[in-house]
Amino acid sequence: MSAVALTGARARYISAYVALREKEGRGAGGPKELFDLPYLTAGPLAPQWKIRRRTFDRFVAVVLRPLERHAGRPLRVLDLGAGNGWLAGRMALRGHVAVALDFRCDGVDGLAAGAAYVKRLPRMFGRVAASFEELPFSLRAFDIALFNASLHYAEDLSRALGEAARAVVSGGRVVILDSPFYRHAASGEEMVEEKRRATRHSFGDLAEDLLAMASIEYLTGERLHEAARPLGLAFRRHRVLYPLAYEWRGVRARFTGAREPSRFDLWEARVP
Repeated sequence: MSAVALTGARARYISAYVALREKEGRGAGGPKELFDLPYLTAGPLAPQWKIRRRTFDRFVAVVLRPLERHAGRPLRVLDLGAGNGWLAGRMALRGHVAVALDFRCDGVDGLAAGAAYVKRLPRMFGRVAASFEELPFSLRAFDIALFNASLHYAEDLSRALGEAARAVVSGGRVVILDSPFYRHAASGEEMVEEKRRATRHSFGDLAEDLLAMASIEYLTGERLHEAARPLGLAFRRHRVLYPLAYEWRGVRARFTGAREPSRFDLWEARVP
């Protein structure tokens, strides 16, 4: 694993983002916390992982297991926006050949933090420092490419999806996990403005660097389908049943007139 060359806005963003993640306590629990993901049950980060493990379990049930049964062999899995590689680690524990890709190489919760898996796995997953909008892989190298809480960080949605589809075999899958979706783009734009105001208010000197990248920030079904259609991808949503209090947010918003909350369902497309 080697560091990817970062310049300009992306370099400033990554530096600020790593500092923020460290302040949040990411990786503070060491290897045990890493190996527990996404089933973390203790500490300040546990509430968000209570949500994310529901998405992961749904992925295993409706995408991974059917492909495992059909293939009858280890799958080749590309974890896009992998962070510390916890999902790639889970795939390796199931016997698959996994690659974790991210442009963050830090030891907080970037690719370097995944080194702890070397002593845990019979075969270490690959770690590649690169952007998922410019994948350094040959055509049709993987059975599954999944965006792991990461597609909303893309600056060019069509290119990110196109690169993922290019890297996957015909009949394989492109999967989106844990990116915020809205029914209406206006709600997403309102969220973005709220986020920008909150970032400037809360993070002082880090704020402008945290806002330096022109990420898409959110998706809608329409936005996804428009980007995917020219690639021959037709995404299907698998609704994830989250804890009742989380699900209730949408009902409460309709009654109070508040902005609709995002959903983090699972989306899957078959590569032609």
